Amino acid sequence: MKLVISYILGALFSVGLSVSGMVNPDKVLGYLDFFGKWDPSLVFVMAGGVILNLILFKLILKRESPLMDADFSIPANKIIDKRLIIGSALFGIGWGLGGVCPGPGLSNLFLLNPKVIAFLSAMVVGMLIFKLVEPKLNK
Repeated sequence: MKLVISYILGALFSVGLSVSGMVNPDKVLGYLDFFGKWDPSLVFVMAGGVILNLILFKLILKRESPLMDADFSIPANKIIDKRLIIGSALFGIGWGLGGVCPGPGLSNLFLLNPKVIAFLSAMVVGMLIFKLVEPKLNK
């Protein structure tokens, strides 16, 4: 049942990304272009998500456990280190250059947009390279 609910929620998230325009790389790049032809419409999407999260996150955590699991899966690590900063910077640079991040990229994959396919391919290659390099970084 947990898998079915996860699938339904993922599909709902995908529909929300599509309706908001977040799956359109040109719309995202327009939002990030502050000094050119700025498109502020995604501000409302972001504000809606942040406000809803601020309200519901506190209410949900008042429960003893989530509806579909025994415990909440909240990361315990609160350390801001070099790896976190570099990873966040790479994510932001990739998002800013391509106008795509993983969620909208996967939602948009079925449209066979060459920009999205290139992004997802680069993302998979980057993940594979990291798997090869990570053991050496941990030494």
